[in-house]
Amino acid sequence: MRRAIALAATRVGKTAENPAVGCIIVKDGEVVGEGVTGEGGRPHAEELALDQAGERAGGATAYVTLEPCGERSSGAPSCSQRLVMAGVDRVVVAASDASPYAAGVGVARLRASGVETDLGLMSREAAALYEGYFPGKIVRPEG
Repeated sequence: MRRAIALAATRVGKTAENPAVGCIIVKDGEVVGEGVTGEGGRPHAEELALDQAGERAGGATAYVTLEPCGERSSGAPSCSQRLVMAGVDRVVVAASDASPYAAGVGVARLRASGVETDLGLMSREAAALYEGYFPGKIVRPEG
């Protein structure tokens, strides 16, 4: 996760309205894929890491700094769907997402598909990446 956080830190402030996310895919103790959110917010880190890992993603563990998106406004497969389709066995997430396109949907999709999903590894370190992102995404009740 430390490596994923370091990758994400290189893009903070360069990903438009999207958060800077880092993703590392590990299989049998070897990094087989890594990605960071592209400048302007696309592509997502998970997409790049999965593309790099290819078939080696099957049975692997993905370390992601922020909950994988659960839906895409474009209609393309979400990052959580892509992780499932790639056959990733386990996803470790540092921080939950407050975005309406994730907000628990990504983790729920992973778990419903049988992917072991852990939350909170290095959450404090990851939270520092998203200080400017979360306040704009959290909906507070009025009154």
